[in-house]
Amino acid sequence: MKPATHRTALRVQGVLGPRFEVMEFDASTRSAAEAAAAIGCTVGQIAKSLVFRATISDRPVLVITCGTNRVREPIIAARLGETIERANADFVRNRTGFAIGGVPPIGHSEPVLIIIDEDLRSFDEIWAAAGTPNSVFRLNFDDLVQLTGGTVARVAENLSAEGCHNP
Repeated sequence: MKPATHRTALRVQGVLGPRFEVMEFDASTRSAAEAAAAIGCTVGQIAKSLVFRATISDRPVLVITCGTNRVREPIIAARLGETIERANADFVRNRTGFAIGGVPPIGHSEPVLIIIDEDLRSFDEIWAAAGTPNSVFRLNFDDLVQLTGGTVARVAENLSAEGCHNP
């Protein structure tokens, strides 16, 4: 782990400001499991960013969930009042400015509707992507809500025995 040097990660660092530090790894942090292994934390502590496309309005919807959780799309659709679908790689890059596997919770190229899984609240420390498939930054749940202005909701089901709770 070392301080960020990639221009995209540095752009995210600029949006975050000096209170947070974007770190880069030689290994991939593209998936929640890879990020947890590189960082040395639980998969649950990874704030997994998933981009969806609202099918009627065509707006990007970023759901940030616990690394062990699976987003329940009908819950998001009911909250939005329209169906959603997983966004393809072109949509993600064009609408957020970032590639899949590195989408941070902030610094998008256009306004993005953000929904934050309340299960992340159970951790004292979480880690989020920082613009590239090998960069992350550490924060807590309150920081995530404040930085993003996202709406907190139950949006997922847990897929792991590890759970989205502190060990």
